[in-house]
Amino acid sequence: MSEFLFEEFDEVSAKQWKQQIQFDLKGADYNETLVWQSPEGVHVKPFYHQDDFDNEFSPIPGQPESWKIAQKIFIDDEQIANNIAIDAINRGANAIIFTADEDFDIKVVFKDFPLENVSVYFNLKFLSEAFYTKLFKFFANKEASVYYNIDIIGNLTRTGNWFHNLKKDHEILESVIKKNTSLNLLSVDTTVYQNAGANIVQQLAYALSHVNEYLNHLINSEDSEANTEILNKEEAQNLNITFQLATGANYFFEIAKVRALRKLYKVLANEYGVKETCHIVSTPSKRNKTLYDYNVNLLRSTTECMSAVLGGADTVCNLPYDEIYHKSNEFGERISRNQLLILKNESYFESVSNPADGTYYIEQLTTELAEKALKLFKDIEKNGGFLKQLKEETIQKKIKESAEKEQQLFDSGELKLLGTNYHINKNDRMKEDIELFPFVKHNPVKTLIVPIIQKRLAEKVEQERLSNE
Repeated sequence: MSEFLFEEFDEVSAKQWKQQIQFDLKGADYNETLVWQSPEGVHVKPFYHQDDFDNEFSPIPGQPESWKIAQKIFIDDEQIANNIAIDAINRGANAIIFTADEDFDIKVVFKDFPLENVSVYFNLKFLSEAFYTKLFKFFANKEASVYYNIDIIGNLTRTGNWFHNLKKDHEILESVIKKNTSLNLLSVDTTVYQNAGANIVQQLAYALSHVNEYLNHLINSEDSEANTEILNKEEAQNLNITFQLATGANYFFEIAKVRALRKLYKVLANEYGVKETCHIVSTPSKRNKTLYDYNVNLLRSTTECMSAVLGGADTVCNLPYDEIYHKSNEFGERISRNQLLILKNESYFESVSNPADGTYYIEQLTTELAEKALKLFKDIEKNGGFLKQLKEETIQKKIKESAEKEQQLFDSGELKLLGTNYHINKNDRMKEDIELFPFVKHNPVKTLIVPIIQKRLAEKVEQERLSNE
């Protein structure tokens, strides 16, 4: 009987819904009252309907069946790093992201490490072919899922300099990739764009232009007249790309962002004849995290991790609530990991693959964001490409413009951060708790280009409050 339940109800068209809404508005303008525009220029309607779509929804390429919980560990002392990693794994992490500023003893870090069950990611702040070769040899013939995340352009955007210089960085990159095309070597770190204030369309377009610099350098596209290919067609088909994303606070838009990136990468990958799927690692944004009323950061990072999972990230690495002002500590890391464990095991975020598929609102957002990003990408390429526009400071200026608009919304109170510019606890004191400098550092350093500066929205307000404690 239940299968006939809805036969008693007539279908309601999009036109009928709109007519009813306009009647209920009692003369108020539909667009001015109910349609709002996002910073990306997307006009968000009060409802979405099947009538809005002409065709079937196209599947998102490379959506994972499940997602991994990652923890970030900085390698200073190898034995301590190993202890933290093993403890995190025993407490539920199934991926570890290692960062380091210099060479380390690989055997000590991976002593008793269950490589067959836990994925390994590297975000090394140095570029050494000799050390990467050591890593390749160590993991050879082991049942390990390893992502090396080499991103020389990412280092340029963050620091304003290459690791060594343009020529040497590219020589190392070419040599490493040519010898190891089947490994997960290349990464595109887009977190700097989000954390600096770029809107979602910019983030997607810059991600696409960023990876296009690598593909264009390593492989000739089918319509290219260049003859500088480093990888042949067979080698190119083995190329694996990892994107690192920062997830912001706009819940549904961020779900759509992850999905749109996969669609956009498929379009670009097909031009070069490489596999159309990519690997995505997501972490919450620092842009909206606060020093005061810091427990609200738990709520912010939870919804941001939810967006990443629902959007289809392969791996999610949460941000500890006290990341911006405390040194790495067991409590903050445990709480951040437990947030993900609750999502996976108690909130059933592991139970359904691709849960956003067919959702009218998210499908429309995915399409609009992808189209706008593709248009911006084409404009960047038409004007010389990503690196050229970085050198000309065009990218930096565009991000700064977007960041300033967002900052104005925060300063005016239209964009609210609980406990910071909304429902402020004036008795909150932080000066004695700060272990790390939580603001933009101004260290004059000679750079080749102007780096993209990551800055939190609340910095100015927090500095004023600290000075008055």
